Amino acid sequence: MSEPEMRDPLLLDAMLGKLATYLRMCGYDAAYALDRDAEADEDVLALVRTEGRRLVTRDERLARDAPDAVLLTEREVADQLRELAAAGFPLELSEEPRHCGTCNAPLERVDRTEPTPDYAPNPGEEPVWRCRDCGQHFWRGSHWEDVADTIADL
Repeated sequence: MSEPEMRDPLLLDAMLGKLATYLRMCGYDAAYALDRDAEADEDVLALVRTEGRRLVTRDERLARDAPDAVLLTEREVADQLRELAAAGFPLELSEEPRHCGTCNAPLERVDRTEPTPDYAPNPGEEPVWRCRDCGQHFWRGSHWEDVADTIADL
């Protein structure tokens, strides 16, 4: 499998919500089935087909029905990340976040002069990004460092 295939858009099934957040922080377009109201197998497979996504799942039967699916066996997110790394998926944090950790939509950099919510830092003091769809703000804070530590330990 070549690297461009590794960066294909992904669809993570209902069992992999936490993993979706980690993959988004690594720059992947990682849709989560439950965010798309796709819990039934046929709905998941329809999203794979219509959106050209590669399925990541812990469900053996579902993996057999989806072309090029990635079947994971582990339950803990760090172990799932190890499985993906062993399968050749590049796992490193992006220089700048690209996808919303909440909804997977694209992020945009907040201008230095724009106000931010109380929970976010001042964009004049450190880089801040905003989701184009849900409005959530992101920055490289303690959560970013925790994910970096997890990935470094793989």
